[in-house]
Amino acid sequence: MSYAVVRASLVPSPSSPPLRNQNGSLSSPNNASNTGGGGGCAEVPTNNPSMPTVSASGYKWRLVIAYDGTRYAGWQYQQSPPTIQCIVEKALTRATKIERNNLRLVGASRTDAGVHAWGQVAHFITPFNYDSLESIHAALNGLLPLDIRVREISPAVPEFHARFSAISKIYHYKIYNDAVMDPFQRHCAHHSTYKLNTTLMREAASYFIGKHDFSAFVNASRNDRVLNPVKNIFRFDVIELEALLQLEVEGSGFLYRQVRNMVALLIQIGKGAIPPDIVPLILTSRDRKELAKYALSAPPHGLCLVNVRYNEEHLRLPSGCPKTSFGRQHTVRKCKLPFY
Repeated sequence: MSYAVVRASLVPSPSSPPLRNQNGSLSSPNNASNTGGGGGCAEVPTNNPSMPTVSASGYKWRLVIAYDGTRYAGWQYQQSPPTIQCIVEKALTRATKIERNNLRLVGASRTDAGVHAWGQVAHFITPFNYDSLESIHAALNGLLPLDIRVREISPAVPEFHARFSAISKIYHYKIYNDAVMDPFQRHCAHHSTYKLNTTLMREAASYFIGKHDFSAFVNASRNDRVLNPVKNIFRFDVIELEALLQLEVEGSGFLYRQVRNMVALLIQIGKGAIPPDIVPLILTSRDRKELAKYALSAPPHGLCLVNVRYNEEHLRLPSGCPKTSFGRQHTVRKCKLPFY
């Protein structure tokens, strides 16, 4: 499965809005080199059907965001208590001078309260182009709190959608399996004082792999999210890192609290309370009440969205667009301290 970083070309038309310079000022699109030398998106003939064009709504940009979800009520927008989307939108509004309704920020995954992310993907729209992304990248991280970071910002083709273009998502769930909890892991790993049998957990995890109806693993209180309960799990690994167990699951998509419910069942199996072959029986029941007989949801703080993958078609890299920004790294050119 191949995937790449987006560096999509957004093609200005003769009536395109102006470019944003690196210092934030406006410049004419005609000043940008057609070969991409000026950092802006190259102008190409509009009769070439193989090249993407600027969507009527403006220029689309892709963000890769990492966050510690401890203090937040999940990703989805709400003002109180604060969410990740709310905080990111406020930073974008200040950096771009565009109202949130016009930014149309969309996240790939609506992570729940207390859940973390290393590779959340989002997109937003501006009516203008940038000739460089380093300044807007630095501005966003300067405005965001320290527990939210924009790791990457790049142009995206109009067809790209952070949520609907995704072909798979990877989550990790961490369990600290020792008598005494590591205090440095307390915000990102669930503590289990029971000695877990990883052989049994791996056997049970293997039953989840493949295409199944996961109705029994979705929380009933959020059935408004359930469009199709059939999901495809590509892998489910149980990895031992000394006292830390890392459960890695990749799938085409996940229902509300599905990962935490699967993990909770694996923990009970690891304790030896129930056998591994209980998994296919619960799957076949398609009844959340059947799972509730054996396990409740695992705590949110052990869960982290690690990566979202996309088809190359949505990540094609035409020439003439501003370079992807991975952040500025500063270097010391000469010693500024006096010698004694």
